Amino acid sequence: MDKIRVLVVDDSAFMRKMISDMINSQVDMQVVDTAKNGEDAINKAKSLMPDVVTLDVEMPKVNGLEALKEIKKIQSIQVIMLSSLTFEGSKTTIEALYSGAFDFIQKPSGSISLDIEKVKNELCEKVRYAKHSKKRFEKVSNLKTESKREDIVSNADVLTTRQRDISSIKTVKIDSVLLGASTGGPRVLYDIITKFPKDLGVPVLVVQHMPQGFTKAFAERLDKNSSLKVVEAKDGEQIQKNTVYIAPGGYHMLVRDGKIVLDLSPSIHGVRPAVDKLFISAGEYYKGNTLCSIFTGMGKDGAQGVKFIKSLGGYVISQDEETSIVYGMPKAAFETGCVDEILPDYKIAEKIIDLVRR
Repeated sequence: MDKIRVLVVDDSAFMRKMISDMINSQVDMQVVDTAKNGEDAINKAKSLMPDVVTLDVEMPKVNGLEALKEIKKIQSIQVIMLSSLTFEGSKTTIEALYSGAFDFIQKPSGSISLDIEKVKNELCEKVRYAKHSKKRFEKVSNLKTESKREDIVSNADVLTTRQRDISSIKTVKIDSVLLGASTGGPRVLYDIITKFPKDLGVPVLVVQHMPQGFTKAFAERLDKNSSLKVVEAKDGEQIQKNTVYIAPGGYHMLVRDGKIVLDLSPSIHGVRPAVDKLFISAGEYYKGNTLCSIFTGMGKDGAQGVKFIKSLGGYVISQDEETSIVYGMPKAAFETGCVDEILPDYKIAEKIIDLVRR
C-alpha cells in the first residue's frame, strides 16, 4: 500500500514532533520531512513533492498564508492549515481557505490537553480526504475556468421523474433560505452569498462546520464583500430579511418563533453546529416555505434535515459530485430521495434567486 506522504511545517519543534507522531501512528500515512518556517516549507515541498502539507498559520519570515500561495503554485499539493485560536490567526486561516487551502484544524493546546485525541482523529481524517480529493480538486478548478462550457453532465441525470416534475412545477413562496456545508464549503458559500442581491427578500441561515472562534472571521469577510448584511448569529436576535446569519462555532443554531436560538446540546454527527439542527428547527417554523441547499463536506450531516423539509413541501438543492471537493454530505442528501435539483456550485446562487423571486 502506498502511504500518504506528508510534510509537517511548524516553527515549534514540540508541535512538529506532536503532529508528526499523530500522522506516523497511522498505517496509511507517513511524515516524509518537517520544516520550521515558510521558506523551508516551500523549498522542501518543491523537492519532496508530498501529497499533503500541514502548515502552521503563524510563523516568522514567511508566514503560513504566504507559504501556502507559493506551495499551491507547484502542483496539486493539498494543504491543511494548523491554526491557533487568536483573532489574527482566525482571520488568516479564513483567508487561507480562499487562497487554496484544503481545510484547517485548530492546533492542540498542549501535550496534556484533553483535545489531543480529537485533534489527532480530525487531522488524520482530513489528510486522507485531502489525498483522495487531489484529482477532484483539479477537476473542479478546470470546470470553473471553462467559461465556454454552459452545462455539465452530472449525477443529476439520475433524478427520478417524480423529482423532475416537482422541480418544474414548484410555485410555493419561499420565506427562508438555509445553507449547509463542511470541507470545501467556505469558498463555495462565499461565491454564492456574494452573488445574492441586497433585496433578496428573505433571511439566509448558514451552518458551516467550523470551530468556535473562526466563524466570526468568516462572517466578517463575507459581510465585507456581500450586498446582504452578514453576521455571526447571536442568541435571541430577531431574524430579519436580507440578512445572512452564520451559526457560531460551538453552538447549534435553531429557529424558534422567528428568532435565533443558540443551543449547547450535544454534538450530532460529531459536529456543533449541525446542519440537521438548523434545517429541522427552521422547517418547523417556516413549514413548506423553506428552500435548503447542501454543499461539499464530509459525513452525512443535513440528510435528516433534508427529509424533514421535503416532508413539509419545501425545496431541496444539493451540490453535484463533480464540483464537490468532498462528496459526502451532498451524497447523503441525494440518497434520501428528497432532493429536487442537483447543480454545480456555480449555478446554485442563480437558482436560489430565481426560486425566491418566482
